Amino acid sequence: MCRNITTLRGLAPPATTTEIEAAARQYVRKVSGVQKTSATTEAAFEQAVAIVADATADLLATLPPRRTPPRADPPLRRLASAAAGTP
Repeated sequence: MCRNITTLRGLAPPATTTEIEAAARQYVRKVSGVQKTSATTEAAFEQAVAIVADATADLLATLPPRRTPPRADPPLRRLASAAAGTP
């Protein structure tokens, strides 16, 4: 699994749509090899991100709760904590 994709299941509060989309974007970047979209790749890339994000949201909604929370917060939460000045 890609090291950059953070576990979203078991977060408190639950993963947001922004966090799910960010994970989907990382996944699509990794499997497609497209780091920056061009006019020829943008539509396919964004469609793939939307499909993966929807599938991820469905998966998270149907899985049972985790017994233990993930070891690390998603990057967006770490950025928000750093901006707010909280550890």
